[in-house]
This record gives sequence, C-alpha cells and structure tokens, in this order.
Amino acid sequence: MSRKPFIGVVGAGTSSPAVDTVAAEVGREIARHGAVLICGGLGGVMTAAARGAKEAGGWTIGILPGPSIDQANDYIDFPIATHMGQARNAIIVQTAHVVISVAGGYGTLSEISMALKIGKPVVALLPRFSIPGVVAAQNPGEAVQKAIAHLRPPYSETISI
Repeated sequence: MSRKPFIGVVGAGTSSPAVDTVAAEVGREIARHGAVLICGGLGGVMTAAARGAKEAGGWTIGILPGPSIDQANDYIDFPIATHMGQARNAIIVQTAHVVISVAGGYGTLSEISMALKIGKPVVALLPRFSIPGVVAAQNPGEAVQKAIAHLRPPYSETISI
C-alpha cells in the first residue's frame, strides 16, 4: 500500500491578504504534487492553504483546537476535533512528514520548534524569525520542492516534482 505524504502548513490564524495569497499557492503546490495538506483547520494561513489545496484537487486535514469538527474552515475535508487548545500543534507536527511555515507568530514558532526537536524538516516562507535548521524558500513553488526533497522513501518515490 502506498500512502501519500502529509505536508504540514503552519502559520497565523489571522493574516494579511499578501500572506494569504502565498499560503494559497503553497496549498495548490502541495496538491499538484500529490501530497495531503495538514494544518490547524481554522482561519488565516490555514484557510488560505486549505483553499489552495482544494482548488487544485487536493485533500486536507484540519487538527482543531476545540471540541467540535464544526469549527473547521470550509476547505477541510477531514476535521479532527482535539479539545486540546494549542497542544494540538504537537499532533500537526507529529503527523506531518515535513512542515512548511508561512509567516506566523509565536504559535507558529512553537510548531517549528517541535518539528525541529523531533527531527522533522521545516521550510520557511516569509519567516519572522531566524532559526537554525530551518530551510528558507523564496516562493511557494520552491518551498514545496524543498519540502518534497526532504521526504524519505516510500514517499519520495511516489511524488514527482
């Protein structure tokens, strides 16, 4: 059985139109490459990335902080209600094979830190922080290409760039 890789997209729950444009293109690129987008399932970067993935025919998973799947944005195919608040960030990072951060603040920083601590690759677009070990990307296409380059078999064998 061959599973699709999960690419996490993390970023602020409220963002600017410019950041949303970048996040939506990240989502589209993830779907175009046959990966599944996993995120926090709420607003801002999460909505924009999920919308982009859906526009390109991809699948989306939202790991929600609250007790109800009804909190998910309209672009989440598979909402997971955790009732864990920000602790749900650990589930997003643990489930993703690689993480792409788009701008973001301290919540995003916590996801980046967790990913690095457990050995997950992190690619950053529009970073607010300079963090050793995080791979910078200049645009959404480059971010997804760099993320896919970090996938290990069998996922790297099923994804084409």
